Amino acid sequence: MSAPDFTLGMEEEYLLVRREDGALAVEPPAAMLAEAQALIPGGQINPEFLKCQIEVATGICTSLPQARNELMQLRRAVAEVAGRHGLAPIAAGTHPFARWSEQRHTDRPRYDALALDLAGVARRLVICGLHVHVGIADEDLRIDLMNQVSYFLPHLLALSTSSPFWQGEATGLQSYRVSIFDSLPRTGLPERFESWGEYQRLVSRLVAAGLIDDATKLWWDIRPSARFPTLELRVTDVCTRLDDAISIAALYRGLLAALLRLRQRNQRWRLYANALIDENRWRAARYGVAGQLVDFGKGQAVDYALLLEELIELVREEALAGGYWPEVQATRQILARGTSAQRQLQVYQAALDNGQDHAAALRQVVEWLAAETLNFA
Repeated sequence: MSAPDFTLGMEEEYLLVRREDGALAVEPPAAMLAEAQALIPGGQINPEFLKCQIEVATGICTSLPQARNELMQLRRAVAEVAGRHGLAPIAAGTHPFARWSEQRHTDRPRYDALALDLAGVARRLVICGLHVHVGIADEDLRIDLMNQVSYFLPHLLALSTSSPFWQGEATGLQSYRVSIFDSLPRTGLPERFESWGEYQRLVSRLVAAGLIDDATKLWWDIRPSARFPTLELRVTDVCTRLDDAISIAALYRGLLAALLRLRQRNQRWRLYANALIDENRWRAARYGVAGQLVDFGKGQAVDYALLLEELIELVREEALAGGYWPEVQATRQILARGTSAQRQLQVYQAALDNGQDHAAALRQVVEWLAAETLNFA
C-alpha cells in the first residue's frame, strides 16, 4: 500500500447578488465569467448549475496556508470582477430571501441534461457547498477511510453551517441546504464497501442500467472523487469566513490521518449503522454547534463543544507532525465567534431590534455576508 500524501484541494460555491438591493443576480452579464477566468486562468473559476452561482477551485495544495492563499486570491478575483458589474459574491449555503422559482440554469449541455432529468428538484438547488479533497492514492485505503470517517460527517457539518434562511424565512435549521440537497437521488451518507472493487461494481451497474453517466453523479456526503485520486468531503455548507473553511479542511485531513494511524496499529474506528449516523446528521443540520450530538460509544447525547475537544485531541499527533495544528485548534474560534448561520440570525435579529422591518433585516444579512466573504483578517 502506497503511503498517502494527504494533499489538499478545495472547492467553494458562491452566490452572486446585486449590490443595489442584495437580490440574486438572475442573469449576470455573460462577459463576467470570462473576465474572471482571464484574471485567474487555469480552470480555477467556473460556472455552476444556476446562473446566479459561481464555483472556484484551488490547485493541488501541500499545506493549509497554501490552500488559504489560493482561496483568498480566488475570492478577491471573483469580487473584483463582479464589482465591475454591480454585483458581489456571498459565501453562504442559501440566500436569505431569494425565490428559487425565479432562477435559471446555466446553458450548457451537462446542466441542460441535469435540469431535464431532475426536473423541479434541480430548480430548487439555490444552495452552495464547500468540497474538500484529500489525496489518497491507494484505492482500497480510500474506501476504508471513507467507511470510517463517515462517522464524523455530522461533526464537520455542524462547524460549517451557513444556511439558516430559505425564501425569506428563518427555517429553524442551521443548515437548510442539507434538506434541499437531500431531495436529489444518490445523496446522503455513502454505502459501506469492502473494497474498491465492490465500489466499482456498484458504479458499473448504475452506468450499465443507464441511470448515471459516470461516478460524478454520485452526490454522497463523501465520495471517492471520479476525477482525482482523492476522498472528497461534500457534506459541508460553504463557509462565509475563509478561515472557518481552512479549519474544517485541517480537521478533516487530521481525521483521515488519525484513522490511518489506527489502521497501521491494527485498530480501527468502530463502524455504526448509517441510521445512527443519520440521527447525528439531522441534529447537526438542525442545531449546529449549539446543540448535542450522540456519542454512540457512550450511548448518550453530548454537548458539541465537548465532542470538538475530543476530535482536536484525536488528531493532535498528526496535526503537529503535519504542521497544521494551529488550523485545527482554530476550530475552537468557530464556536467562540459563532458559525455563519448563528451570526446571520444575530444580524437579522439586531436589525429587527433597531426598528427595521423583515425585508430590510434580511437585506442587512446579505450585506453582512458580502462583507464577511472578503474578511481575511
